[in-house]
Amino acid sequence: MNRILLLAVVLISFSLSAFATPWEKVKVPSNGISNSIGSYSNGCLAGGETLPLEGEGYQVIRSQRGRYYGHSEMIQFLKGLSSDVQKLRLGNMLVGDISMPRGGRFSSGHASHQTGLDADIWLKMTDTPLEKESLVEVQPLPMVHIKDYKINNENWSNKQALLIQLAATDDRVARIFVHPVIKEQLCKSEWQNRDWLRKVRPWWGHYYHFHVRLSCPDGSTNCKAQNPPPPGDGCGAELASWKPQKKVKQTAQSKKKETKPKKKLKIPPPQCLALIQS
Repeated sequence: MNRILLLAVVLISFSLSAFATPWEKVKVPSNGISNSIGSYSNGCLAGGETLPLEGEGYQVIRSQRGRYYGHSEMIQFLKGLSSDVQKLRLGNMLVGDISMPRGGRFSSGHASHQTGLDADIWLKMTDTPLEKESLVEVQPLPMVHIKDYKINNENWSNKQALLIQLAATDDRVARIFVHPVIKEQLCKSEWQNRDWLRKVRPWWGHYYHFHVRLSCPDGSTNCKAQNPPPPGDGCGAELASWKPQKKVKQTAQSKKKETKPKKKLKIPPPQCLALIQS
């Protein structure tokens, strides 16, 4: 199959979001050392490593999805974080989606997680490891009352705050995404060092887990880095801007004007096309 035909097949597959993308059909990583290619939301992963489904202080949930592959730096980060969690006796850490065997685009569920440098860690921690059957359909523990836009004090504790702090203080971490209410809760706490709060970014949807994003590792020369977060801890006007405003009733005419244009399909980097072809 020549490169032009392959590109056409890949783009058609990506446009049919109801069906599996080519990346979801690949069940094994490529050989060689880990190499993240492209951007977090338009890239792939060469030489991906697997995170063992269970280790010191952690378990992988919903492993049937086959999303426990990552760059070697991510695998080392998760193992190190869970070890620290165990030493502090915070509980058993639950690891969600990382990436697929060769990274790449999902048909649904994630826009990023394509280069093996993103991972979801649940804010639900258990006192003891879960049974294998429970790991398949484990239910999330919401930390936010979404409608009321406030923290769920029944579920939120210092354990969740310390878990996020442990992750954010790692030099390899570029960003951590949490629900704005969780960011607000972290801002209220008195920390001796608040520098790490800069990395914690508000983003909708992250009310029962947080999303860790690592910087481009050394050696991944084709990895496209994200701009660093703005200066400061992000706890002032920037965070306040995320608070929902009262909705103004719209007329039928104004609704028509707000029709959003269709997003253009992103063409994967050439190295990714070669990776999926192999």
